[in-house]
Order: sequence, then C-alpha cells, then structure tokens
Amino acid sequence: MSIEEAPRAAPGSAARVAESGVPGARLTGAQWRTIVLASLGGALEFYDFIVYGVFARAIAGAFFPNTDPLVGQVLAFSVFAGGYLARPFGGLMLGALGDRFGRRNVFLVSLGLISGSTVLMGLLPGYATWGAGAAFAMVALRLVQGLCLGGELPCAIVYAVETAPRRGGFACGVLFFCVNSGVSLAALVSLAINGLMAPEAAAAIGWRIAFVIGGATGLLSFLVRRRLHESSEYAAMRAAASRTPLRELFAGHAGALAIGAGTSAATAVFNGMMFAYLPAYLVGALHYTPAEASLAQNVGLATTSLGLLTVSALGDRMPRRLLLGAGAALLVVLAYPFFAALQARSLGLLPLFVLAGLVASLINGTFAMIAADLFPTRVRFSGVAVSYNISQTLFGGTVPLLAAALVSATGAATAPALIVAVFAAVALAASFGLKRREGWVGRAA
Repeated sequence: MSIEEAPRAAPGSAARVAESGVPGARLTGAQWRTIVLASLGGALEFYDFIVYGVFARAIAGAFFPNTDPLVGQVLAFSVFAGGYLARPFGGLMLGALGDRFGRRNVFLVSLGLISGSTVLMGLLPGYATWGAGAAFAMVALRLVQGLCLGGELPCAIVYAVETAPRRGGFACGVLFFCVNSGVSLAALVSLAINGLMAPEAAAAIGWRIAFVIGGATGLLSFLVRRRLHESSEYAAMRAAASRTPLRELFAGHAGALAIGAGTSAATAVFNGMMFAYLPAYLVGALHYTPAEASLAQNVGLATTSLGLLTVSALGDRMPRRLLLGAGAALLVVLAYPFFAALQARSLGLLPLFVLAGLVASLINGTFAMIAADLFPTRVRFSGVAVSYNISQTLFGGTVPLLAAALVSATGAATAPALIVAVFAAVALAASFGLKRREGWVGRAA
C-alpha cells in the first residue's frame, strides 16, 4: 500500500505539523521562480475578468445589437457565463491528464490556447460584418477559453503547493498576489483606453486593443513558462501515478469535492461580482465615471493583494477554516450595506473598496490551500480542478448574469447584495466540514 493510500494521520500528528508549516521557513529562489511562472495563466484569466466587465456594453453592441441596452448587456454576460459552463469539462479532462501524465505539459497547452483565443476575440469581426456568425464565433472562442481555464488555475495551485508543501499557504498567497497582477494590468489598460480615447472610439476599438494586449502577453508568457520543470511531489510519485484518477477521485473523495466546491463559493462570488459585474454596474446603473470605477477597483485590488499575503502566511500557523469562515460571514453581513452605500453615495468609492478588499483577503488568502489540502497527490489536480470549477461555474460565472437580470427584473440597484450573501453563506456552511477532511499536503511521498 502506498503512502497516499495509507490511513490519514490524526490531528496534531507529525504529518499535520509538517503541513502547517515551519515557523520562519522561507521559500527558496527556485520555489519563488516556479510559483511566479505558474501564476502567468491565472493572471491572464483575471485580466479577462476586468476587460470583459469594463467593456461589456461595447462588446454587447458589437456582437449582440439590441434596441434595449440592458438586454444587450444581459446577452453579453450570457456569453461570459457560457465560458464558465465549459470549465468543469475542461477541469475533468485536464485534471485527469495532469494526474496521470504530469502537470507541466498540460500547463503549457492550456496557456497557449487561452492566449490564442484572447487575441482572436480582439480581432473578430462584429455583427455588422459577419452577422450572426460573429456572435457564434465569439461564443466558440469563449468556450475554448473556458475549457482551458478549467485546468489552468487549479494546476497553478497544485504547482505552488507541491513546490513548497511546508509553506503551502503562503505559496498560494504569492501565487494569487501574482495572479492579481493580471487585474492590475487590465485596470490600467482600461483606464488608459478610457482616458486617452474618445468614448466612441473606446467603444468601437478600445476593447479590441485590450484583448489583443492580453493575448499577446499570454503568448510571451507561454515562451517563458517552457522553463518549468515537473512539480517535485508529482515527480517523486510518478511511478505510482493513478491510471484512472477520475474514478479514484469520485469513488474515494466525493465528500471532499463537495466541501471544496462549497468553501470556494465566497471567492467565486466575490471575484465574479467585483471584477466582472461591478465595472458595468457602477457606470451603467449608478452613473459613476469609468475613471472612478477603474480607480476604485485598483485600490480594492491592492488592498486584497497585500491582505491575502498576510492572511496566507497566517494560515500556515493557525486553522485556515477559521479565517475563511470569518471572511464568508463578513460578506453575508456587509453585502447589503455595501451596495446601499454605493447607490446612496453615502461613502466614497475608495473607502468602500478598501473595506471590500480587506474582507476578500480572508477568503482569497485561504481557499486555494484549503482545496489542495483536501486531496492526495495522486488525484490532487483532478480534485482541485473539479471542486474549483464547480464553484466557479455555479457561483462565479453566473454572478454577472444573475445580478444584471435581477436588477432588470426588480429595478432595485441593491439587488446584487442578495446574490453575494447567499453564495457567501454556502461557503460559511461548508467551512464547518473542513476540520475532519484536511491534512494531505506535506505528507511523505
């Protein structure tokens, strides 16, 4: 019987001490390089979040012309959600390949396809040129992106954890700090386009420029990522790799999958709301200027990025489930006051986004390591990919569409708060199931 198949160590055992990290331990230079390289595809994913959200109205006009702008926006967000519907299938496929044959090659292929799709989305002729074919092509490219993204960020999480298991929480924090650079780049690009171009020009070609910049950056990142080696944990157990990882995953770890999907719900709803929906919402529904919305996002992102580094390091020294539970509970309590303050303009955008960033750091700084710690190395890629993508599809990808439809149906600008509160409550409930299920990372291979 292999180590991975052996009974789990009891809480408080040497295995748990190893998993929780060694106080004062530092990441080596090689570990830092691997984690940064692993983050490149995730950075492009979050770049797309911002670009699609900021330019949703322009994309709707180019591919889904409609006399009612709100209906066009709902159609544009439907395409965004459609990409998320493809992610679980991509996670199943790429996760199984990664567990059976290794992480590296899957990582390279996914980033190449994502980057190429992003460039093509920026160059795609609109409805006026191709008619309905343009809309179908945009949907197809978004589906390709979704399939590849189903394995991209989960593989980055696995790489980070397996590269530095003793500091896995902090390694994931560094990963997401780097991934957030994609949001920063997208926000800066959108800020420059809206600031330097006339509104008509920004709506016509500005979003195209943003997509091409993102895709070209991803293709350059693909060339750099070729330097990656296989993760050390997987390399050590390659000979014992599972031949049927999905069968093993669903037969032996179904409960962990449910817990992993649930605990990721708060992160999914926050990112879907903050990065994909709020830019269009602030400008279209609440009549803030694009510059105000972009600046607020940058401030909120910076707060989240710095905060999650602190939280992830803290999570190597105390139960992460408590940190995640606290963040989810705060989202439940503060969701309505946040949207009410945005509508009433009772507080400035910057203080509100700083507060949102601080709350987000509690969940964004813990969820990834929590997910990785639910599964053994043999099925870790598949486990993280399936649980993460179920959560992203059910909670993250549908958030912009649900929020836009709910505002349209009710006429209440605060309606999106209900979505945030409900999905965050799911994560809070799931966090109570973590105590007896975590503990795989850091065990001898």
